[in-house]
Amino acid sequence: MNSADPLEDKKAKARKISIKEGSAYSVMEGFGLRNITPYALAMGAKNTHIGFLSSIPQLLGHLSQLFTLKLMQENSRKKIVIFAVLLQALLWLPLIGVGAYYFLFHGSSQVAALLLIFVYTSLIVAGLSLGPAWNSWMKDIMSNTPGSYFGMRNRITGFVALVSMLIAGVILDSLKKTHLFLGFAIIFGIAFLFRLISASLFLKKHEPELKYEPAFYFSLLDFLKRMRSNNFGKFTIYVSFLMFATAIASPFFAVYMLKELHFNYVTYTAISIFSSLFSLLFMPAWGKFADRYGNIRIMKICGYLVPFVPLLWLLSVFLVHSPLLLVLYLILIEAFSGACWAGFNLAVANFPYDTVTRQRMSYCIAYFNILQSCGNLFGALLGGFISSLSFFAFGLSPLLFIILLSGIARLLVSLFFLRTIKEVRNVPAFGFKDAFREMQHLTFGKFIGWFKH
Repeated sequence: MNSADPLEDKKAKARKISIKEGSAYSVMEGFGLRNITPYALAMGAKNTHIGFLSSIPQLLGHLSQLFTLKLMQENSRKKIVIFAVLLQALLWLPLIGVGAYYFLFHGSSQVAALLLIFVYTSLIVAGLSLGPAWNSWMKDIMSNTPGSYFGMRNRITGFVALVSMLIAGVILDSLKKTHLFLGFAIIFGIAFLFRLISASLFLKKHEPELKYEPAFYFSLLDFLKRMRSNNFGKFTIYVSFLMFATAIASPFFAVYMLKELHFNYVTYTAISIFSSLFSLLFMPAWGKFADRYGNIRIMKICGYLVPFVPLLWLLSVFLVHSPLLLVLYLILIEAFSGACWAGFNLAVANFPYDTVTRQRMSYCIAYFNILQSCGNLFGALLGGFISSLSFFAFGLSPLLFIILLSGIARLLVSLFFLRTIKEVRNVPAFGFKDAFREMQHLTFGKFIGWFKH
């Protein structure tokens, strides 16, 4: 049944299209973005190259949003987004070409790694450049319950990414001994096609008119000057430092599994998928929790849990001689990781919708993205540098040492910065025990009900 307000009908339809578009993006993510590290390793990339791949593209992509802010003064958000998406789709073709240079023409591993960094950086820059326009657009079509909407949207798109990732892993593993490059060409070709589909869906999505208002403009320098004295600025500081701590190790879990534990692509994919699977399971519950009790409470719960993910990975050294137990143990850790990061990422994505006005949304998002990507860059570079050294500290290899360092840094950042951020909505107050019971009910309540009946 249609509502009495035609504009609300258009917004509701746009939200539905956004779920379809996000699903098409997730196919690209599952087949393409999630397999860049294995692609780089297959061409002989070093840990320093992996560090660059996980940091430089994101930083340059978020810096490009400064240019996007200027484009938004004279161009519609839809036009900006569609151009960026089409460009990102096309860049999958030269990315396949880098593999052809290495595998088919026996090119230099060093040159291939540098070409991969350049092309992949261009691809990520194209995708991230649309951030301010997309977030501003979503702000204008959002309902009164963004937590529930994004919880549902993320669950659907996450499921699509998970299935895509699993299929890609099977394709790579079946061709790794004979035609590995063909496997990568197939999965990246699928990524290319579905990003084109994503662009076509943006064409159908309603865009409310937004006029540029110079009075609401403020520069990155203005933002930096004021960030320590306002709530959104303190939120940005916390997330940026946490991204630094996380990135010390996050790009190298794949390296650890593929290089030190010698997992095949199917095992690597299966372990990685459990993070996504439990993220899907918990995402809708986190969304309802956010609408009811606020995003800061989720950040505080998950912000104190995510430091334990790398610390639990360290215990894997005691199971290396029991392959089955090792895989099962890592699956459990990734399940825990998925549940925690689902809540944290959802809260971080939703917090600006509560805090920032529509006129300032694009600026705040762009500056937030730039600063948290700086944290990601420096963390990944530090992790890449340390992991490339030859040493053993506390009996740990360089890869395990940066995993330990990341866990300690995450905990210190949350302990120091989380207490400075305030919830902007009026939400009921309760403790962590109540929060745990509420999440248990929201996540597993239906299953418990079915069991009782």
